Amino acid sequence: MAVATSAVEQAVVAALAEDVGPGDVTTEATVDPAAEAVAAILLKEAGVVCGLGVAEAVFRLVDEEILFEPIVEDGAALERPGPVARVSGRASSVLTAERVALNFLGRLSGVATLTGRYVDAVAGTGVTILDTRKTTPGLRALEKHAVACGGGRNHRFGLWDGVLVKDNHLRAAGSVAAAVERVRVSSDLPIEVECDTQEQVVEALRAGADAILLDNMPLEELRAAVELVAGRARLEASGGITLENVRAVAETGVDDISVGALTHSARSLDVSLELT
Repeated sequence: MAVATSAVEQAVVAALAEDVGPGDVTTEATVDPAAEAVAAILLKEAGVVCGLGVAEAVFRLVDEEILFEPIVEDGAALERPGPVARVSGRASSVLTAERVALNFLGRLSGVATLTGRYVDAVAGTGVTILDTRKTTPGLRALEKHAVACGGGRNHRFGLWDGVLVKDNHLRAAGSVAAAVERVRVSSDLPIEVECDTQEQVVEALRAGADAILLDNMPLEELRAAVELVAGRARLEASGGITLENVRAVAETGVDDISVGALTHSARSLDVSLELT
């Protein structure tokens, strides 16, 4: 997915306000304002690169005259540590922007890398790895971009662009049939219903759900649901998914697996900026 310029700028402005505030007192005291610098941005471990455009936006918002030259593209999988970009311009500007740029790059590369591991784990099964709305507040667009860079697919972006009738919606509506009927009256979007029992799966099918989210079902129940549905609705497995069990879940025959950990538990990759 492409990230809107406005989303990037909004995230970067907030991050710079948090980090720089009224000024970088250390750099202002130690670096000659006229000094020029060239620096390399290094990924210090193997992984999938993501966030170069965001890092560039950080440097440009600090100093529009900084030259940012990416060496690879977002989505590139590096098998070993190495440089991913080159930065040149006023030394003070480079140093002031450094931490925020690296924070974005490390975080987004971590999400992309973890996503890539899940995608690799289910290779050959035909299953799609999906993200969720369990994202860092304010960074959803960026983190979902990172998931896409890692080979995953974006689930709904927010509450407005996809229907997912969850357990609390079912309690409020009274039944699966009532919930689906009410959605059909108010929206033309495909309807997905969360089910945690085979009985609910049957109800969702009878109500005409387009997709069914199988929530925290053990493997034998996932296989039973796949047999029961027999292609009449798209099946998504979710809940308790790990790198250790995702392959087994994929082999039950579901279509999609959603993994909250892609965004809520990804470790940031180690990145650094070194003046040359």
